Amino acid sequence: MSASLTAFAYLIASVCFIMALRGLSSPKTARMGNIYGVSGMVIAILTTLTLPSVTSFGTIALGIAIGGGIGAIIALKIAMTALPQLVAAFHSLVGLAAVFVAGAAFFSPEAYGIGTVGEIHVGSLIEMSIGTAIGAITFTGSIIAFGKLQGILPGKPLVFPGQHMVNLGLGIALVLCVIWLTVAQSDSAFWAIVAISLVLGVLIIVPIGGADMPVVVSMLNSYSGWAAAGIGFTLANPALIIVGALVGSSGAILSYVMCKGMNRSFFNVILGGFGGETATPGMEDLGDRTVRQGAAADAAFIMEQATKVIIIPGYGMAVAQAQHALAEMAQVLEEKGVDVRYAIHPVAGRMPGHMNVLLAEANVPYDVVFEMDEINSDFSSTDVAFVIGANDITNPSAKTDKSSPIYGMPVLNVEEAGTVLFIKRSLASGYSGVDNPLFYEDNTMMLFADAKKMCEDIVKALKGGGH
Repeated sequence: MSASLTAFAYLIASVCFIMALRGLSSPKTARMGNIYGVSGMVIAILTTLTLPSVTSFGTIALGIAIGGGIGAIIALKIAMTALPQLVAAFHSLVGLAAVFVAGAAFFSPEAYGIGTVGEIHVGSLIEMSIGTAIGAITFTGSIIAFGKLQGILPGKPLVFPGQHMVNLGLGIALVLCVIWLTVAQSDSAFWAIVAISLVLGVLIIVPIGGADMPVVVSMLNSYSGWAAAGIGFTLANPALIIVGALVGSSGAILSYVMCKGMNRSFFNVILGGFGGETATPGMEDLGDRTVRQGAAADAAFIMEQATKVIIIPGYGMAVAQAQHALAEMAQVLEEKGVDVRYAIHPVAGRMPGHMNVLLAEANVPYDVVFEMDEINSDFSSTDVAFVIGANDITNPSAKTDKSSPIYGMPVLNVEEAGTVLFIKRSLASGYSGVDNPLFYEDNTMMLFADAKKMCEDIVKALKGGGH
């Protein structure tokens, strides 16, 4: 393929990637966005395989077969609840790939047209260093994020005295090693960059608690994009540069949106994450507070007498895989003449858009799913707010308690509804470790149970009774 045709094919692939991002901005067009993304990647791969410098087709075919096979198995077996940690794991592979490509370019520069060993172009060395550093940070950082999301590592922040100074020192050492590499082109300098970056990736993520995991996921997504873009410059591959820049910038924007959704600055998340494991208060620890408990039959009776019901899903719904039972419950209520809608907080779950994906999987119509800003003012005129597995995103302390760690975080105004039905396994606090006073309000009924089992029991009660 000629250089002009190659450039044109890469341009088409890049346009497909742009259309993919545009499609993924809405649940209604997400499926088409995925198709655009897959199409763009197929075009980019086939175009790369036609380059004159590509000759090891057997090795490439073997790599595609192994990677494609693993990807297919994961796609078929992965549970929707495990998507956040799957994304983190995939980000780690992108970072590792950037380190490998940078290493190949450094030790075999002739193959990439960037000079010879010991005489590599300075510009290429800088690009290579940046790609290596970001890739290595992404690799270990994503592994730590995966461990926290999977429950292998504790979700609470892991901090130690002088942590920020250690990170600063490593950052300065990393910059010095980049300068060392560009001046001396030493193997030791390259491996020092890799080692320091791997350690930094761990130290950056371990102090971030469970409450900030959505930001971490989007941040690592951004890192993986910039690592790919850096290596794209080294390889002089325009498609890789464009795709890396798209992923990097979109991840950065998403991180900003997530931070705004929690009323926290990006640097506040990185330097002082909060949230994690907390003890579960028992009924004997309530003091003067009282909790009104109910059963499935109580919830069914209250909702079938209502005119408007707003459902607020959270990560507890995902863990219990309750989306299908919840959708059936909503359908039964609608058949009884109840207006049912869904309210989605921007940081519900452990990954941006997690709740939207789960509801789409259960065939919930897009036109009844609303973002927080669109529906928050409607709670005051709503008969029932049905909270299923959510916590911090409904905590009124964010609006009333200035001493609370989540003060200022935009939350759903569920307490304004006539009745709040709250499905939860216990009175345990959310990722932030902050108790939720909504549990003890007079208009709140706690439904202590597995979310899926409770929804199924409510459906049975609704079908067994009349309106």
